[in-house]
Amino acid sequence: MSFLNYHHLRYFRVIARELSLARAAEKLNLSPPALSIQLRQLEQNLGHDLFQRTRRGLILTEAGKVALDYAETIGRAGEELMDVMQHRPRGGRQILRLGAVATLSRNFQLEFLRPALHRPDVEVIGRSGNLRDLLLLLQAHQIDLVLSNQDARPNDATPWHCHLLAEEPVSLVGTVAWKKRAKLKFPDDFQDIPVILPSLESNTRAGFDQILASAGVRPRILAEFDDMAMLRLLAREGEGLALVPPVVVRDEIQRGELIETHRIPELRETFHAITPSRRFPNPLVGELVERMTQRPSAPTRSKTRSGSKPGIA
Repeated sequence: MSFLNYHHLRYFRVIARELSLARAAEKLNLSPPALSIQLRQLEQNLGHDLFQRTRRGLILTEAGKVALDYAETIGRAGEELMDVMQHRPRGGRQILRLGAVATLSRNFQLEFLRPALHRPDVEVIGRSGNLRDLLLLLQAHQIDLVLSNQDARPNDATPWHCHLLAEEPVSLVGTVAWKKRAKLKFPDDFQDIPVILPSLESNTRAGFDQILASAGVRPRILAEFDDMAMLRLLAREGEGLALVPPVVVRDEIQRGELIETHRIPELRETFHAITPSRRFPNPLVGELVERMTQRPSAPTRSKTRSGSKPGIA
């Protein structure tokens, strides 16, 4: 039965770079005949010639080009495996694989990632989606952490840790044209007032609806979206007041494009980092989570459910 030998693939990669058995043998500290035997064994196992021998040297065949793509991928994976097991930066660079729920504020994501983005030795790979799918990726070790505006309770099957990073106020915001209507009393004066709201799955939406129902008031809902970026864009259209944490529209408020008309003290948006329980955690995760939880404005009571450091069993 044919099988792949990791050393054969390593030798093949070097030969493919040098396109010379003699030069490759010198780099590998092997004799050319010994290296030639190793190459021939790989070709026999794959069932194809990987090089065409010419007077000017070696040329990769079509099969050789395909094999080289796979060999490079396997080689990089092997190098990363050694780095992880020995707690070394991966290939001289650290990779942070981040998942963020689609409803999360982009400004908050940037604030969390900013230290990593300004480091030349760090590469950030981001994924967006719903919380359920991202937690599956976290459990499968395909991402290092999840940023969410929803809590995620651990259990025996999913022993992750949920860290409360921040709590932000929630407000109604609109264009400057709404300034003259800022004297509207919330919630009593909001009958038939046009509003743009998060979807029904949002924690803040549930609280908002409860406040209005208790007051016997029904606003006119113009739109509902579970995407904070879309709520921000709709607020800028000026047709209604949008219910968002001000951090979502921080830049527009600073530029004077939007104003905060009503802050709703009963509502708070929470931001969480969900990290896995792993023997070999990504050290960047702990650094970024600790930075956010140590800020002067961070919540005073930690909600890290495990009681241990981020990502460490």
